[in-house]
Amino acid sequence: MGRDDHISLAVFDWAGTIADFGCLAPVAAFVKAFADEGIAVSNEVARGPMGLDKKNHLRALLGEPQTSEAWTARTGRAWNEQDVDRLFGKYVRCQMDALAEHAALVPETLACVENLRRKNIQIGTTTGYFRDAAQFMARAGKEQGFHSACDVCAEDVPVGRPAPFMLYRVMEHLQVYPASHVMKVGDTVPDIEEGLMAGAWSIAVTDSSSQMGLGQKEWAALDEPTRADRRAAVRGKFTAAGAHYIVDSIAELPRIIDSIDERLANGECP
Repeated sequence: MGRDDHISLAVFDWAGTIADFGCLAPVAAFVKAFADEGIAVSNEVARGPMGLDKKNHLRALLGEPQTSEAWTARTGRAWNEQDVDRLFGKYVRCQMDALAEHAALVPETLACVENLRRKNIQIGTTTGYFRDAAQFMARAGKEQGFHSACDVCAEDVPVGRPAPFMLYRVMEHLQVYPASHVMKVGDTVPDIEEGLMAGAWSIAVTDSSSQMGLGQKEWAALDEPTRADRRAAVRGKFTAAGAHYIVDSIAELPRIIDSIDERLANGECP
């Protein structure tokens, strides 16, 4: 059970939140999988459904008008589930190839997690990645000093994001309840929705996010006015999705927890 009137569990997404600044690996894999079919998909389009489990991500891309038209022009027919299965196989191979290049932790991650553990908060993760990719990221995280008490991926539950089942699985494994004692931290709209549907506090991260879509070097190269404009645009989307809190980086989470704990002590729930 959770501590009385305190956050007891923080559940993080992987790519774009605690690793792979800018969420680059999945985008590259989707673009390559479609290219192998003779279909050009831009990085922006490939990034659109980010946060969903990867088969639903593929379905969303195939249903996008420009991609759908290109598919029909290329094949002479509409896409079907057999196409999804074939594309998923290609995506899996492309994704595993891309992970090694994009597995570095977001810089603030280790300090943030250490701070949370000092507050007796357990750490878990959920991800839209398939199991092999999720296990790769968990191993890469451990090699860099990140340790989680429970890692759940989309293949572990009947339905992935925005459904809350991955988050519930972490809560069950770590025996933390009610959901008001849990915060979900992510970088996409489905991440936010996962937290909201679970009844947890939903926190969105802007700078490293898939929604921002910039690698660490690209982000560092921006001047401050451009950063401010881009943050405002991303914040607008996260606000519209219903995030309880929006932070520039996970380095800000400790003060967010203090705010949530105060609200819980006053009888508020997400």
